[in-house]
Amino acid sequence: MKDFMLLFHSEPNMSYQPTPQEIQAEIKKWQDWIGGIAAQGKFKSTDALGYEGKTLHSDGSITDGPYVEVKEMVGGYLICTTETIEEAMELAKGCPIFEHGGKVEVRDVMVFKD
Repeated sequence: MKDFMLLFHSEPNMSYQPTPQEIQAEIKKWQDWIGGIAAQGKFKSTDALGYEGKTLHSDGSITDGPYVEVKEMVGGYLICTTETIEEAMELAKGCPIFEHGGKVEVRDVMVFKD
């Protein structure tokens, strides 16, 4: 078994103001999808990312971010355990982010042994 990180990418939409009912419905979709992965014993962890951030550059300078002018942002992640990346891709297919034009990047998590 190997760990894979699913990164959730979307375009910011500052004009969209969902109602409380729409927010709850969206949360339920995510809970159901993640719960399905957990029910298969393949779930490790997940979190959403906030809007506050800074970037430390190799020259030591610090800039604010994430940037509003960026076309795409990473809004969160999920770590799952599967046999192959193809299996992780199959899990990703149910992600609710697709309903809003988002995408899921699947990356293997490297393990460094001492």
